[in-house]
Amino acid sequence: MVSISKKRASLHTLGCRLNQSETLLIQQRLQDDGYEIVPFGEPVDLGIINTCTVTNLADAKCRQSIRQFTRTNPHAFTAVIGCYSQMGAKEIASIEGVDLIIGNQDKMSVLDYIGQEKNERPVIIRDRISQEDFSVSFIGDSPFNQRANLKIQDGCSFVCSFCIIPFARGASRSRDLDNLLDEARSKAQSGVREIIITGVNIGTYRSDQGDLLKVVDDLNSIPGIDRIRISSIEPTTIPIELFDLMNDPQHALLPFFHIPLQSGCDRILGEMRRRYSISEYLDFLHLAHDRVEDLYLGTDIMVGFPGETEEEFQETCRVFLDNPFDFCHVFSFSEREGTVAARRSDQVPILERQRRSAHLRRLSSKKRYDQYQSHLGRSMRVLFENPKPGLWPSYTDNYIRVVVPRDSEQKEDWANRCGLVKLKSISADFVDGELIEMID
Repeated sequence: MVSISKKRASLHTLGCRLNQSETLLIQQRLQDDGYEIVPFGEPVDLGIINTCTVTNLADAKCRQSIRQFTRTNPHAFTAVIGCYSQMGAKEIASIEGVDLIIGNQDKMSVLDYIGQEKNERPVIIRDRISQEDFSVSFIGDSPFNQRANLKIQDGCSFVCSFCIIPFARGASRSRDLDNLLDEARSKAQSGVREIIITGVNIGTYRSDQGDLLKVVDDLNSIPGIDRIRISSIEPTTIPIELFDLMNDPQHALLPFFHIPLQSGCDRILGEMRRRYSISEYLDFLHLAHDRVEDLYLGTDIMVGFPGETEEEFQETCRVFLDNPFDFCHVFSFSEREGTVAARRSDQVPILERQRRSAHLRRLSSKKRYDQYQSHLGRSMRVLFENPKPGLWPSYTDNYIRVVVPRDSEQKEDWANRCGLVKLKSISADFVDGELIEMID
């Protein structure tokens, strides 16, 4: 048995930006309560693992991380929270050393359930997820990061036939506007310059005070926030008024959209229960591309959905290649127990899913290279991040990863500053740049 009085804790996040945002809030509370936060894997008295369940592989990675932690810290109090805790509590409970399993409804209150000693058997807290709008407790003086996630929404009511997230996170609900703006101000006061708006289905944000446009405009009014980036957003939920904000040099909203496509075939989209046709999606895509200067357009594509033929997969590849996408995240279909798609008898063989994934990833790499190539020779604004040996990493407004050489004797600190950088050449998955001048 071990006392938690030593106050050493580590946290580990699997999955999406939303999980990352939530873990950071828990970390703030631990620090406020006197805990020393140390890297995951070091000896500690408390470990908290925030889990993902979007695919079978995600579940496996969660179990691996839990076992890794409990082997390294057999006497630590071990709490497993989040989506996999909501859906797979029985599997987690079978892992030796786990003390506490909390689903999504109560995970932000995890510290209220942590004991002074290890439990003889895991305590499981997995209540029905509320459908009410919400606020989030946070601590001022948040840990600094140049680019910070801001949770504005949770859950999803769309219920696509392949997706477990509505069951893991519940129905769509929105965060109180004043509450999220207070957190954004706290982040700005700590030095954060870029806010990334996150949630499960952020385009459905609706509170008593406004919608997504209201969130974006109010964030823009906060001193210190120079860049606002919208994370993944469903195609049927995007207000076209965002185009003008992205084009406005006085507005912090960046020219960036990540809009899930999932399939380039209307039949498959129907089977997936997506809410648009290919023509509707592409009409919007081209409108955004034509209206917003230097717009980055990323997407998600799923391969190997039940019943997907080779011809339909090739149709998806053509849609991706022939339209103004810059990059795609590729997902192989994963049978999630409880979803409609998992019960189908026409599953695509695993090896075929893997082949299709590899092919589409190659096409995506070529698309990204072409995007980088089209920007060479231009001078663009970047936000420099923390230095690495011999280089300064950064991102342009439209999400090109740019690296500028760093002299070992350089004393000037560029971290968290904006600079004008000339894009010179492509190296692997980034662009080599040359500093023209610091902007601020």
